[in-house]
Amino acid sequence: MYKIKLNTFEGPLDLLLFFIRRDELDIYNIPISKITKDFIGYLDLLEQLDLEIAGDFLLMAATLMQIKVRMLLPKEKNEEGEEIDPRADLVNALIEYKRYKEMSEEFSYLEGKQRSVFYRGNFEKDEAETKPELDVLLKNISIYDLIKAFQKAMMEKPKEVVHEVERLNVSIEEQIDFIMEKTKSTGRINFINLVKGMYEKLRIIVTFIAMLELIKMGKIGLEESPNFNDFEIYAIENG
Repeated sequence: MYKIKLNTFEGPLDLLLFFIRRDELDIYNIPISKITKDFIGYLDLLEQLDLEIAGDFLLMAATLMQIKVRMLLPKEKNEEGEEIDPRADLVNALIEYKRYKEMSEEFSYLEGKQRSVFYRGNFEKDEAETKPELDVLLKNISIYDLIKAFQKAMMEKPKEVVHEVERLNVSIEEQIDFIMEKTKSTGRINFINLVKGMYEKLRIIVTFIAMLELIKMGKIGLEESPNFNDFEIYAIENG
């Protein structure tokens, strides 16, 4: 199966479109203050996870701040005397990205529908199956859903009554074993339940990173959960 990636339409635009769809905002009248606050919030969460933040995301954050400042200043006018909307370029880019994204989803739907009509046989002659690709393991789960669930887990972390300085010895390998034991014993488990009872912020972060490592290794997968800002983790037999 061939996959086409359009570098012009990945990353920060996808995140902005996620905000617009989630909050049912008018794409032609974007509330810059609100969407800038949400965007900066996600960058802060990425920094907490020590994930590499792409330059495009930082550039978009700077662009949003610039638009926000321009909207506070007196309106600019073009040669015809019409007011210039500082959001115009951003809106056009989002509309173009949205068009490509919807076309991609339509092609994916048609591909799945066609497979149910014309299917091939002789599966026994296929080579040994390799590890599933990352987007197969993440069923309807985006990186923004992962970060939102992580944020919810951090917010619901029980508050410590006694403030003591104590070094916490926890490793990614230990939390990998912990996650595998949980998924094997229960079949599947919600992320919020997985970290429930963890009082240490560092342990939750290490557990989250261990989960990402297991996904890369093809040992677990994620699915949407009926619970808000949460997802289900399930074990994959033999990787």
